[in-house]
Amino acid sequence: MTESPPPDAARVPQRGPVQVRSPLPDVLRGVALLGILIVNMQAFAGLLEWQQRGLDRTAQVLTDVVANGRFISIFAMLFGWGAAGLLARHGAGVFMRRHLVLLAVGWAHYVLVWHGDIISNYATLALALLLTAALSARALVALSGVLSAWWLGLGLLEALAAAGRTGPRFTNLPALDPTYLGNVADRAGDFWPLLLSGNLLNGPWLLALFCLGAAAQRTGLLTRPQDHRPLLRRLAVVGLPLGLVLGAVLAYLNTRGDQAAGFLAVPVRMGGGLAGALGYVGVIGLLAASGRLRPLLHFAASGRMAMTNYLSQSLLMTTFFYPYGGAQGFGWVGQDPALVSGGGVSWGAAGALLLALIVGFCQLPLSAWWLSHFRQGPVEALVRRMVYGHAGQREKRDAG
Repeated sequence: MTESPPPDAARVPQRGPVQVRSPLPDVLRGVALLGILIVNMQAFAGLLEWQQRGLDRTAQVLTDVVANGRFISIFAMLFGWGAAGLLARHGAGVFMRRHLVLLAVGWAHYVLVWHGDIISNYATLALALLLTAALSARALVALSGVLSAWWLGLGLLEALAAAGRTGPRFTNLPALDPTYLGNVADRAGDFWPLLLSGNLLNGPWLLALFCLGAAAQRTGLLTRPQDHRPLLRRLAVVGLPLGLVLGAVLAYLNTRGDQAAGFLAVPVRMGGGLAGALGYVGVIGLLAASGRLRPLLHFAASGRMAMTNYLSQSLLMTTFFYPYGGAQGFGWVGQDPALVSGGGVSWGAAGALLLALIVGFCQLPLSAWWLSHFRQGPVEALVRRMVYGHAGQREKRDAG
């Protein structure tokens, strides 16, 4: 006898030989991509959260309460889930090759397109999962708890130390050169030092998320959600309200421009983001377990092309907003008065949210159309070819 496919599995478009593919990871990844774009628009458009007023403040509050920190946490957990599955199926050799290829993709993304790349950080930090291959799901969850508590504790201590400081809040907006080649040269020189410092600063937190994803892979939480209803229910009942409360705190902190609020916003954002992310996983997982995932299946195709869509978002938004993009009147102006007075448009959170929703929802039918003609997204196919060579054209399955 063959095992029955999970609910809604047959509705995921496939090419070639019939294969059962659980839709839940793809749906979660597709939903996360849209949420990441909504939050990343703050950096693309060069807006500062604490300077939003009126309708823009309403949009910023909505973003903080339901999106900020949540979808990047889901994305990181799914990366850990896929990396753990790859390691279990194909061993350390393929695992290393894939992550070296991802590092090259991340380098190209950072240098040629956008300073906010996360692929290179994921590719290097995920190598630590080699040390966890023998750990049980319970041990992975415990390790995740230690790492996340350590990172969040350090963030709270840093916020307390900043309580007496004066001066404006720190901003992560880059200093952009007016030419494309100038920005490429600047980012090429910054890549390795910033990759190292970013991994040292945020490594414990990302590794904690990877470990949670690896634990989900060990237990089959995402591929057999019907077997884990009690856990999914607990995640939803605890994670959603806790995430909403911390999201409201973050929204308040993001109305303030002082240093203490800026430092405190970091652990609140990520702690609330993790709680909210687990809540979302619980709710969507329960829908999958009961066969009611159909309304969200439109996100599955986008999730299967996650890397292509993520890179496309960066390419489109930097071309639209940055000063070398050539879109007159819509160039990136950030907080530079000279650029504003020169005719640029300073975007607020409401306009950025609307644009993110338009682009994100347009990626859904485009992804479905692409997968109706090809097995994978173009970047996914390139990565697979670089990892497996000609063997990558065979019927190997890769959940990551």
